[in-house]
Amino acid sequence: MEAEFSIVALTDAQVPAVVQLCTDALDLPEDAAEAAQIVARLRDDTPPPGSAQRRRTAGVVALADGAVVGAALGSLAYRDPAVGHVDLFVVRPDRRRRGIGRALLRSVEAALAGLGAAQVRIAGNAPHYAWPGIDVRYTPAVCTALALGYTPDGTAWNMTADLSDESSPALRSTAAAEQRLAAQGVTVRRAGPADVPELTRFARDTFGGSWDAELAHSVGPDDAGCHLAVRTPQGGGEPELLGFAAYGSSRPSWFGPMGTAPAAEGLGIGSVLLRRCLRDQYAAGHRRAQIGWVGPVPFYSRAAGATVERVFFLYRKQL
Repeated sequence: MEAEFSIVALTDAQVPAVVQLCTDALDLPEDAAEAAQIVARLRDDTPPPGSAQRRRTAGVVALADGAVVGAALGSLAYRDPAVGHVDLFVVRPDRRRRGIGRALLRSVEAALAGLGAAQVRIAGNAPHYAWPGIDVRYTPAVCTALALGYTPDGTAWNMTADLSDESSPALRSTAAAEQRLAAQGVTVRRAGPADVPELTRFARDTFGGSWDAELAHSVGPDDAGCHLAVRTPQGGGEPELLGFAAYGSSRPSWFGPMGTAPAAEGLGIGSVLLRRCLRDQYAAGHRRAQIGWVGPVPFYSRAAGATVERVFFLYRKQL
């Protein structure tokens, strides 16, 4: 007779078991390899810049014979607490097709409803996300979502930059381009902690969204970083921030966000910042970089030889 399972709230003591579960049960090797970082990022409840309100998260696990065989993590939306997000749900391969996935999803929905959510999305809850949605290759997750009444809510995609060796277009030298920018009074450099207040203000005022929080998380950690471009006015004065590019905010192998001030577009700043970040990731041992939740496909194709690879389905459900 098959062992029954139970669904209980996730405790801190169970987090190592959830990390091991993700290492063993995430079918794509690039996801399994970053299981520890994924779980830590999704459970992070640090308040966003300028806010004292901690992030509201929820977590449940499935137990069978005393072992963690499934898990689901959720959170309330960054700017709208009436919207919940399912950030992760995973079941050990030998325990699939026994109703565990559906039970986990229902339980994390209930937990999010208890936090005030009236709607749940299976979509990345930036700035704390590991995927834009469900990778189309995770077929069991897609089937579970559809079975529980989720409706399609768009498609997103990543691009992959090849960092396998120095000949990759993604690793082309930026020296000549940086010299051209310097002749125009533009300096490109690595961001440090002292840059964070201005960097997050610039991102918030210029682009909105959650990039300010993603940038704040990219400066400081060993497996993340950020580069920026500043212009010093002729005759002196305060340097003007023109653009930024970051990596490692969501996951060590992922690039983004990146933005250039509208007035500075066309100077070639973006491609320089992009390749400086990719060079850092290469030096850290990554041989592929994921450019997450891509908008301008042609830019990344030209600047780094990146190709569209991962595709994600997004879903929505009214509670």
